[in-house]
Amino acid sequence: MFGDTLATRVAERESQIVLGLDPDPAALWPGRAGEPAQGSPAERAGEAVLGHCRALIDATADACVAVKLQLACFERLGTAGWSTLEAVAAHARGLGLLVIADGKRGDIPVSAAAYAQALLGGIETSFGAVPGLRADLLTVNPLMGTDAIEPFVAAARSAGAGVLVLVRTSNTGAADVEDLELRGGGAVWERVATIVGALGASAVGEAGLSDVGAVMGATEPRHLLRARELMGNATFLLPGVGAQGGRVEDLAPAFAPGRAGGLITASRSIANAHVQNGGEPAAAARAEAERLRERAWAL
Repeated sequence: MFGDTLATRVAERESQIVLGLDPDPAALWPGRAGEPAQGSPAERAGEAVLGHCRALIDATADACVAVKLQLACFERLGTAGWSTLEAVAAHARGLGLLVIADGKRGDIPVSAAAYAQALLGGIETSFGAVPGLRADLLTVNPLMGTDAIEPFVAAARSAGAGVLVLVRTSNTGAADVEDLELRGGGAVWERVATIVGALGASAVGEAGLSDVGAVMGATEPRHLLRARELMGNATFLLPGVGAQGGRVEDLAPAFAPGRAGGLITASRSIANAHVQNGGEPAAAARAEAERLRERAWAL
């Protein structure tokens, strides 16, 4: 089961840190932008982004357990962006990192199944199998309800992967909808958490973790205790540490099931560490990733 796979990988690497990759072609590490001399603008940008991402992964891999690929940042480059995305994912896997596809997909069941195939693989055609991105985890938007989540869960289980459902996110506007009180009591996010708990209940591994997890923003740690009551076996992906103001020290309740109960994702605070702290980009990124790893592991 994927929960056991994740727990084993966290233990082996002694890390719960996820490197977020959301590359901006106009703000790459020095020496990366404009390197390719041939090809269309999209192809050249894709090559530069690939070089940037590879360098960032190489610098920080030892301190991380996974990479989180923000799909939109690659897809905006068109077909070149998808090729870059596949190459970045392959590079991360080659260094022993899990791959999280962060696309926040959500749609009616037929479309949800197609999204899942694209990101997880398992596409059978009359021309042969199409591998897809082969992600280990993907993020899912639950707004359309349980039947829009279930195809992702089914596809993930078939692929030996996992799903992360948006429950209580890190953005300021999350309160506009996710914190609204329901007529029957509780907030919207608590209802989604109940769904997550139920979907994952049938696939809990020996490590005590299911293959259906939750995105719980680190910017609102006051919700974590209640979230654990509703999703006792879910892994929490915890965005918002660093640039958004979240603090590792406030996230202890996420790790109640064990060290793999929480995955702390950081993007800008690692990639831009040289801007904040000075020094060469790779060295600064490595130092920041290691600092986060040590603080999280101590919890």
